[in-house]
Amino acid sequence: MMDDLAAAPAATTSDERMGEPRPPFPLYALKDHDTFLVADSFGDIGGVGDGLFHNDTRLLSRFKLTLGGEAPSHLSSSVSQDNVFFNCHATNQNLPLLGAGAAPHGTIHLERKRFLWGQRCYERITFSNYSRDLVMLPVSLEFDADFSDMFEVRGSKRGARGVNHTPVAEGRSVTFAYTGLDKVDRGSVISFSEPPGRLSSSRADFLFMLAAADRFELYVEIGPILAHPPSRARWRDAAARAKLSMRHRIRRGARLHSSGRLFNEWLEKSRADLALLTTELDTGPYPYAGIPWFSTPFGRDAIITAWQVLWIQPELARGVLAYLAKYQAVEVSAFQDSAPGKIMHETRRGEMTALGELPFARYYGGVDTTPLFVGLACAYADRTGDMAFVDELWPAMVKAVGWIEQYGDSDGDGLIDYARGAASGLSNQNWKDSEDSVFHADGRFPAGPIAVVEVQGYAYAAFKGMADLARRRDDRANARRWSRRAETLRKTVEDRFWMEDQGFYAMAIDGLGQPCRVRGSNPGHLLFSGLPSPERAKRVTETLLSSAFHAGWGFRTLAAGEPRFNPMSYHNGSIWPHDTAMCVLGMARYGERQGVVRMLAGLFETASNFGMRLPELFCGFSRAAGEPPVAYPVACLPQAWAAGSVFMMLQACLGVSVDGWKRQVRLTDPRLPIGVDRLDIDSLILGDKIIDIRLARTGERTRARINHSSSPSGVWPGRLGRA
Repeated sequence: MMDDLAAAPAATTSDERMGEPRPPFPLYALKDHDTFLVADSFGDIGGVGDGLFHNDTRLLSRFKLTLGGEAPSHLSSSVSQDNVFFNCHATNQNLPLLGAGAAPHGTIHLERKRFLWGQRCYERITFSNYSRDLVMLPVSLEFDADFSDMFEVRGSKRGARGVNHTPVAEGRSVTFAYTGLDKVDRGSVISFSEPPGRLSSSRADFLFMLAAADRFELYVEIGPILAHPPSRARWRDAAARAKLSMRHRIRRGARLHSSGRLFNEWLEKSRADLALLTTELDTGPYPYAGIPWFSTPFGRDAIITAWQVLWIQPELARGVLAYLAKYQAVEVSAFQDSAPGKIMHETRRGEMTALGELPFARYYGGVDTTPLFVGLACAYADRTGDMAFVDELWPAMVKAVGWIEQYGDSDGDGLIDYARGAASGLSNQNWKDSEDSVFHADGRFPAGPIAVVEVQGYAYAAFKGMADLARRRDDRANARRWSRRAETLRKTVEDRFWMEDQGFYAMAIDGLGQPCRVRGSNPGHLLFSGLPSPERAKRVTETLLSSAFHAGWGFRTLAAGEPRFNPMSYHNGSIWPHDTAMCVLGMARYGERQGVVRMLAGLFETASNFGMRLPELFCGFSRAAGEPPVAYPVACLPQAWAAGSVFMMLQACLGVSVDGWKRQVRLTDPRLPIGVDRLDIDSLILGDKIIDIRLARTGERTRARINHSSSPSGVWPGRLGRA
């Protein structure tokens, strides 16, 4: 272990995101399984941080369309509400005379519509002539495939690469091929429905004759191997399959519908983003973290995302838990930061990780993922009462708790801490994993190993949950032991982290036993875990709701005025929607109501400024009248735990809890979001029952009715909520 975690920066981490390549903004993303595409508003790919990717390798690094040698004039761009289609509308600049009538600006309509399905990109390019004359339309497509590893795209340098074979242009297709140093052959084929007039290894030139009011469609496909020629029939068939698959994913779980049109759009877009990012694995559905940088299984991100929607969609938590249990660590490895029982932080499938140039093929460098895994498993059990799955998962849960007990406390002080095993790993291993996200009040970086406060809360919840399940399994000895561990940890946190003069908990305790007396959002996660006393929870809540943290849109990750505060940083003053949501659910757990409603309103107004889609993070500048929130330049969009935030915030607002053991739904002092007078929750699964919830605002009060949709009386015997 390293004595000073700041001594050697990690080779490639999620640190220092501001240094990552910045493609044009805004970007538009599509995804299907392990393939995703990021392009600009024209639908073009410039090869900066964009492209077509599969399994962490870029298969298309350039794709640019021109009309008469000029970029078209942009009209609009969008991604469909269900995230299946990208659409761009554009028109021509003045076209050169080529033996037919001139085509002034704005006479040719160009529509590019594309989607992904079965590891292929399907694109339909439609040209419509709105002039009264025959137009000869020169169209060119420039393309390239660099087969860069995702970490190369993000800025990593390599001493050597594999072999880029000479592209083969033949008929109506161009084939690119690359043999990596890992001895894996990778390919990319671009095919056209029409043979180009001129075709080279980097460009296809067409000349279309469009009569007055004429319309023509060109189909393009990009995939790993040569397939049948693109056609209208192939495009339509694949599009139907893609839409059907997405519809199935979107319809999972309970349905939410409110009286607010814009609020409904936010709910629907968030659900569509989760569906987009969720990939069907052999262990069940799993939400990939985000596009473009993190379209792969992450442990922490998936656990929190599944927790956010647990009350309406427990199936996702089951898939996440099954996958992470399958890849639980079995050995000690400094390179992978692994030890028996530890839960995976990240997995990658690109060339660089396959060769061991980086540790992220299967990397375990997250101190919080293991206790979060146990906590989610216990929460899933409470939500569903699914003891059969708990029994199946129990060995992995016991091993995970074993890691917390045996390896989590490296210096024997009773706290769960971290120190990376090798210089290639993450220097900070909590969710705020930037190099500079943990520090002392004078700005110094702490000596390791470091115990961050929120992880103690996760471990506390894990021990408590395991004790409860052990009692249900009639394992009284372990129930008593884990209960004692939870109580001992609670007392240690209260004794060592609490700063009475600030009414808040310290961010961390370093390897020398000194507290980092800095106010970050971290203690909000203690509320989420239920560790603090009610008196201290109230003081933490008051501080979080103050202007030092609450910027008007959400909670800053670091209070204004603290050392290293920077609202444009990745973790030191920016706003992360999932962080705000976890803090808010924690506040609601201790009885806060008005602040919870206010925070939901702030994130809703943020979403309305980002096309009803919350980004991974945004800048933490204070809200100013008439001005929108400030975007963070390289934030992932969409991001799973940002998309899931609305559902956790709504749960906090409504005071909803689902007891799978007793088959009951409880609503504690429910509040509707500002501007919403009615909210319906349909088809909430509760064991073998399906229930509906109806909430309505009546004056200053919110009335709730819980109905069992198939019982003779029409009313499910849960508690009726009223505020």
